[in-house]
Amino acid sequence: MATLKRTLAVITGGNVAEREISLKSAETVAKHLDPSKYEVFILDLIGSIFIDKQSGARVDLNDFSLDLGDRKVTFDAVYLMLHGHPAEDGRLQGYFELLGIPYTGCDPLVSALTFDKQACKDFLKSHGIPMAPSALVYKGKPYDQNALLKMGLPLFVKPNKNGSSFGVSKVNEPHELPQAIEKAFAFDNEVVVEAFLKGTEYSNGVLRKDGEIVVLPITEIIPQNEFFDFKAKYENESKEITPALLPMELTRNCQEQTRKIYEVLGCRGIARFDYILVDRVFYFLEANTIPGMSEASIVPQQAIAYRWTITELLEAVVQEAL
Repeated sequence: MATLKRTLAVITGGNVAEREISLKSAETVAKHLDPSKYEVFILDLIGSIFIDKQSGARVDLNDFSLDLGDRKVTFDAVYLMLHGHPAEDGRLQGYFELLGIPYTGCDPLVSALTFDKQACKDFLKSHGIPMAPSALVYKGKPYDQNALLKMGLPLFVKPNKNGSSFGVSKVNEPHELPQAIEKAFAFDNEVVVEAFLKGTEYSNGVLRKDGEIVVLPITEIIPQNEFFDFKAKYENESKEITPALLPMELTRNCQEQTRKIYEVLGCRGIARFDYILVDRVFYFLEANTIPGMSEASIVPQQAIAYRWTITELLEAVVQEAL
């Protein structure tokens, strides 16, 4: 007797700067989910409606079902593959909690916390995680430029709640600071101004499989540009080495820190933490709770280095959600 396939909704798109990246990642997820176990629907969030990419049918938001004419599809689980609002900030998770539909990744509270870069840093600071000094600037409110410059130059300026390095600037001269802050305000009403740490960038993925935390191999990131910006991340303007060529002791230190952050934040599903290594210390940069999953993305590279297929990686995440 054939086993009944589970129905999975892969949610993507959104009205965000990272829309195209989400769409690519969703295609990778749909392609690599085990077709003998799952019937997969890619649902594109456009405005406030979800459209099935294949049929063009619209999701009924009352129960998150899909009327395909000959049948009504309800979903056993949702695979969240939408960057930025309203998934990485926890809003969609709240909706699925209300409907009782399992979903991949972090719950609403953890998603909201990790999406707020400064709040996440403040929380992790209390757990002894090393990080660069930083301060928040609010749109429409005056700020003390001299106090910010006391952190030293260069400075990084970035939207507090946004991903994929949109609106990020590196400030080398004092006169560049106001312009960098204005640029970041195009993406968010809160802007983080952060001290520059000169070192090497690393990224480390982590997830649970069968209840056990699995820390993946580390990736070293060598940007061709001044820093790991959008082009470096998504337009192949960076060199990524997985597994990173680190001494065993430093590899262990980084992976232990990744495990600790995953645990203290209370993450579920795949998370990726970015660091900068200075004087043998991994300084935390930011958390990604819905990291990119296109075949060129960092986490799939790390899974392959771990000798998993992308299908095995996704299976672990879906099973945890179910």
